[in-house]
Amino acid sequence: MEHKLFDLGDFSLQKGSVLPSAQLGYTTLGELNEAKDNVVICPTWFTATPTDTATWMTGENRALKPSKYFIIVPNHFGAAVSSSPSNTPPPFGKGTFPRVTAYDNINAQYRLVTEEFGIEKVRLVTSWSMGASQTYAWAALHPEMVQAIAPISGSARTAHYNKVFLHALIRAITADTDWNDGFYGDKPPVRGLRTFASIYAGWGFSEAFYREELYRGFGAGSAEEFIEIFWDPFYLKCDANDLLAQIQTWMHNDLGDHPTFGGDFDAALGAIRAKTIIMNAETDRYFPPIDSEYEAARIPGAVARPIPTIWGHMAPFNPVDQAFIDQGIMELLAD
Repeated sequence: MEHKLFDLGDFSLQKGSVLPSAQLGYTTLGELNEAKDNVVICPTWFTATPTDTATWMTGENRALKPSKYFIIVPNHFGAAVSSSPSNTPPPFGKGTFPRVTAYDNINAQYRLVTEEFGIEKVRLVTSWSMGASQTYAWAALHPEMVQAIAPISGSARTAHYNKVFLHALIRAITADTDWNDGFYGDKPPVRGLRTFASIYAGWGFSEAFYREELYRGFGAGSAEEFIEIFWDPFYLKCDANDLLAQIQTWMHNDLGDHPTFGGDFDAALGAIRAKTIIMNAETDRYFPPIDSEYEAARIPGAVARPIPTIWGHMAPFNPVDQAFIDQGIMELLAD
């Protein structure tokens, strides 16, 4: 898979700033058919490149088959391939990168889909976590275009408890003495990133996952070793400013926060016309099924289908849970 870049020019952001010479990173799998009616959009999640997302969401043995569908995987701003703090020149790089919303990402992705490929209908939008929040935004902003959605372990609005988690992650990085207000140069806040990883370890998987010692399946002999061999590498490879930029998008995510809906969350959910199956893990600590039930009750015809798993938020990495997720996606893609 190859990462490509779509030039957006000077891109106006929802909260009033302009991102100069903005670029949207993406990859595609499969071929666009002549009718242009086999399109699936799969936005990236927190920290993920398009290749990461394609690896975990698609495959010939998965519901999203590249031999059948034209799958577009766009990278949200801040996630290192699209315009991000780590790749944007002054004065908008590093610690001065502007705040980006989920709707900014969808506006950029809409331009890619329509201008680059001439697509008018999207068969399905689906993704996990931050990708799920973009899935909702696609359907709310373009109800005439999006035919089905499958948000996975995400939400249309970031809950207060979720924000508590995010504040802890922010403080982990910004309390590091090497942080230097985001202008850390050649000495990144490594201690902060390790603290970040250890916080995430307690939220990403469930209590039952650790109680049953499923971390041994990753080659770890203890929970502490699991942090060192799984979570530390996961975040030490990331740029701290990129992480914080993505957290700001995640923290302020609210489907109602758009001029079309005037801050009315329920109205935004009600604007969705796509066939909808929401799949959140039963044991997800920060995207719990109770939020999915609220959303499904306000999206016409939507269904909330909790994933029966002890893998918590990380359920889409578990083959058994992947099969459950794929079943829902196949139902939405059924002719």
